[in-house]
Amino acid sequence: MATCPECDVTIDVDEFDVDRGDELSCPECGSNLEVSALAPVELVKTVADGLQESVGEDDSEFLNGNGTFSEDSPDWEK
Repeated sequence: MATCPECDVTIDVDEFDVDRGDELSCPECGSNLEVSALAPVELVKTVADGLQESVGEDDSEFLNGNGTFSEDSPDWEK
């Protein structure tokens, strides 16, 4: 058993059926989760596949190679 960190629902996960780093979805809220520990199983919410998907196409030109905004970004805090 494990708990969704987003909605606190109990998820039936057998520690012998998963490995650390496995990904699954919460059946209640649909959050993407990753197995972070075994015995007991602990889950963490995963970050979306690349920050670029979470920003608009217009903002993508301001992203550095590591997914952070560059100084040229209008959102850059000086």
